[in-house]
Amino acid sequence: MIKWMSDILIHGKVFRELIPADDIGCRVAELADQINEDLAGKEVIFLGILNGAFVFAADLLRKVNFSARISFVKLASYVDTASTGKVQELIGWNDDISGKTVVIIEDIVDTGKTIERIVNELIIRKAMEVRVATLFYKPSSCMTDIDIDYVGFEIPNDFVIGYGLDYNGMGRNLPSVYSLVS
Repeated sequence: MIKWMSDILIHGKVFRELIPADDIGCRVAELADQINEDLAGKEVIFLGILNGAFVFAADLLRKVNFSARISFVKLASYVDTASTGKVQELIGWNDDISGKTVVIIEDIVDTGKTIERIVNELIIRKAMEVRVATLFYKPSSCMTDIDIDYVGFEIPNDFVIGYGLDYNGMGRNLPSVYSLVS
C-alpha cells in the first residue's frame, strides 16, 4: 500500500493534504447511494467530464446498482493554477440524449462556467432531466446559478490536486486531495 506524506512537491510547488483518501471513498459511496435511490427505474446516461472526473466517474459508477450508460466529453478552462473563465470544447458529443436522464459527473465546480455550458447544451439536445454530480465544489468562486444535485465536498477557493485533479499534468494519481500551500 502506498502511503503519501501530508506535504508533497510538484513542479516546484508545495501541496498539503486537504481530504484523505478514506474520506473520499466514504463520500463517493454516499453519493452513489443517493443516486441509486433518486434514479432507480430511469434510463440514465452518465456524462463524465475529462480529464479530471475519470477517477470519480469510475469509482461512482462501480457503486451504481442499476443499468446505465456512460459517455465522456472533454472541455477545458484552466491554465496553470487559474481558471481562464472561457470553456473550450475539445472532444464533442457522441450520444443521443433526447428524452433521457443525464447525470453530469464533474471533478470540481469552480466558477461554474463548464457546468453551465454543458447543462445548456444538454437542454438544447432535449435531455428529459439533467442532474449534476461533483465531488468538489467551491461555493465562494461559483459565478452561476446552476443547481448541483450531488456534492461530495464543499472546499475553499484553493487550487487542489489529486484524485483526478492535476497541476500541469501531474498529481492525478494521488489518492487524497491536496491544496496548494506555496
